[in-house]
Amino acid sequence: MQPLRSLLLHRFAKPWLWLLCLLPLAWLISRTALNQLGANPAEALIRATGDWTLRSLCLVLTVTPLRVLSRTPALARFRRMLGLFVFFYALLHALSYSGFDMGFDLDDIVRDIAKRPFILVGFSALVALSLLALTSFNRAIQWLGAWRWKLLHKLVYVIAALGLLHFFWMRAGKNNFAEVWVYTAIVAILLGWRGWHALRARASVRRKVAFS
Repeated sequence: MQPLRSLLLHRFAKPWLWLLCLLPLAWLISRTALNQLGANPAEALIRATGDWTLRSLCLVLTVTPLRVLSRTPALARFRRMLGLFVFFYALLHALSYSGFDMGFDLDDIVRDIAKRPFILVGFSALVALSLLALTSFNRAIQWLGAWRWKLLHKLVYVIAALGLLHFFWMRAGKNNFAEVWVYTAIVAILLGWRGWHALRARASVRRKVAFS
């Protein structure tokens, strides 16, 4: 485990992760430049940025279970960056929809949000993600206090649920749910582990108190 710890703590570990997280964007830009997005490039970009938002979210939710199970505390140092990339791809998803579908017409966007529930759910998830992104820095933790900050960042569970619901409703129009169930299973396993781990930790504390 020592080589892995050294690798995770290396000064270039974060820059390399930053570059890896930008690969999906580079892939989309290259496919756009080469005209390889299919018959409907706008829809392809909207869907691809949405998919990468969900994938990034699953990756963030994986950090804590992986850190605990592998006993590798150094993994925690990457969680903030990964969380910001969730917001980054969600913002690209929203901008793709606003630009390609709605032509950045604010009145049309507001009417569309009010008219279509899956757009409203997606917009709500973006607002919640914005709160987490804006409070992801050390100064925000000091300003809010550790307890309030931790409570606010539990919104990630709500965001996960909203993201899955948004994806479900979007695919419902074509009755194509295969990927929806895959992401739902992944998120359910990750959140289920967190719940189990929290209950186990509380039980351990109660036992220590009882025998002290």
